[in-house]
Amino acid sequence: MKRNILTIALSGAISFSVAAYAETPSLDEVVVTASRMPQLLEKTIADTTVLNEEDIRKSGAPDVPTILRTVAGVELSQNGGPGKPSFMYLRGTDSTHVLVLLDGVRINSATTGTTALDQLMLDQIERIEVVRGNVSSLYGSEAIGGVVQIFTKRGHGAPAANVSVGMGSQGTKRLSAGVGGVVDATDFSVQLSAFRTDGVSALNPALIPNANPDRDGYRNNSLSASAGHAFNADHRISATLFGSNGNNQYDNAFNLNQSDVNSNRAQVWKYSLASDDQISETWHSKLQLANGVDQYRDFLNGQPVPWGSLYQTNDNQISWQNTLHLDDSKRLLLGAESLRQKVSSDINPGYVQRSRNVNSLFAGYTGGYDAHQLQLNLRQDRNSQYGNANTWLLGYGYALNDAWRATASYSTAFKAPTFNELYYPGYGNPALNPERSRNIEAGMHYLVSGGQQFDAVYFDNRIRDLINTVLVDPVNFVYQPQNVDRAHMNGLEFSYAGRFGDTGVKAALTSQNPRNEATGVQLDRRAKLHSSLGVTQQLGQWQVGGEWQYSGTRPDGSNTQTLAAYNVFNLTASYAISKETKLTLRADNLTNQNDSNAYGYTPLGRRLFAGINYQPSAK
Repeated sequence: MKRNILTIALSGAISFSVAAYAETPSLDEVVVTASRMPQLLEKTIADTTVLNEEDIRKSGAPDVPTILRTVAGVELSQNGGPGKPSFMYLRGTDSTHVLVLLDGVRINSATTGTTALDQLMLDQIERIEVVRGNVSSLYGSEAIGGVVQIFTKRGHGAPAANVSVGMGSQGTKRLSAGVGGVVDATDFSVQLSAFRTDGVSALNPALIPNANPDRDGYRNNSLSASAGHAFNADHRISATLFGSNGNNQYDNAFNLNQSDVNSNRAQVWKYSLASDDQISETWHSKLQLANGVDQYRDFLNGQPVPWGSLYQTNDNQISWQNTLHLDDSKRLLLGAESLRQKVSSDINPGYVQRSRNVNSLFAGYTGGYDAHQLQLNLRQDRNSQYGNANTWLLGYGYALNDAWRATASYSTAFKAPTFNELYYPGYGNPALNPERSRNIEAGMHYLVSGGQQFDAVYFDNRIRDLINTVLVDPVNFVYQPQNVDRAHMNGLEFSYAGRFGDTGVKAALTSQNPRNEATGVQLDRRAKLHSSLGVTQQLGQWQVGGEWQYSGTRPDGSNTQTLAAYNVFNLTASYAISKETKLTLRADNLTNQNDSNAYGYTPLGRRLFAGINYQPSAK
């Protein structure tokens, strides 16, 4: 008890958590996710965090889940290490309540409702924008907790090659290489990467007796490519390609033969074609055609499992977005989208319905009026399965002075039922309605030139028609999903980023109460308090950093188990051999804490990694 009080007091005193690879906050940082239009970060009403290319490089993290742990409001659980299924909880909402976009393209599974973040390697990633709060009025279904938009690498400056190689504990090896740049009016980038680890036994045999005690490794090969050509200052076309192919071993708690080897292959693919056109001095138009694929194949002892091994989602998407510049501080957004989702599977009997169409119209407005700022968004989604869903957002900002700004917003959101919830044989319920949400938040924001940024936000998010599995036939033990629950997530979120000479700091703390509104029971795998703290220090050619991550206790297994609180300490260091070449070091969980975030799964423990990176700066 004393330890928890001390941790909370320390967290409250600093009012933030910090990533150990902080950069100086910039007054001219531009984001696009918060309003679907280019906007200065200091002007966003939705609470937004940016991880740029330098943040990603200095972190030494291998994949997207690892680096997202440092972001305010984000909690992650992972079933046994890299490549294993990961689940992100944003401000206490469910993992199916977070929309993930890759270069503006949906890549989620329509059967499970989640996105395979665990298959996204950071070697392919240039930038991540995290927007917290209801933003269905911008992006449609899933955005109850927020949106994470991930941008793959693009060509910048003179053409140049890059290479990175490293190795570490648990047989971990990492290699990436690429080339990119700009030639005349054409930019291009090609990046390839490979990742290998022997890992640990995914399930803890001491807690799960039937688990195979051998190590459960993971292998990933990824690529990203992009090309763009500007015909002139007003017209540009571009194309992107992304592919991730993961081979993962895991443990099954229900295997009768302890020596059985379970494995799966997970693939995420995306391509897009886009045309950006400045139709007139005030009208910019973007037309994009895209396809996102999520594929999962399940194997037992090297053979496809007989009860259904293949689950695949194809998201075919087309969007037309128009931005009208009314004046220097006012913009109007008008657009339309069409999404066709199709699922494929070898389960028998199969899904009764295998596809659905979603046609959407959206509009938005951002305007500045001296010290006042306004954002309004409206959207209608017409879904072939359940009809219409209308969502909206109203946001207001007021600049108290050059440094301080107050914001407030009210927004609504929804999540469409998944194909598993609707049509899985013997389980699905075609009568399900979408889950619906409303979110209220208010914040204070501080930003000054020279590197000091502070944000404090109160949020209150209520979800109704929450889908939960119910025992509908006790005699035959038949379960079915139904719209029976309500959830309530409210709390305070603090974040800070700053620089003091050669010392950098970046931080975030979340104090929340995610609960079932009817019972008051805390939601699984979500802590009431989580935070981290990190600092970097430049020492000549060395840059060293320390990071602390804390999470309070969390329930699991429908509140039948309790996950222990943890304090994890990480270290990072880099040495500049030359301007282009750096030696990097990372040590995770120095004190070998039991930081398991899913009951029965083995924590990775203490880990070391060393690498060398060659990355010419863009000229």
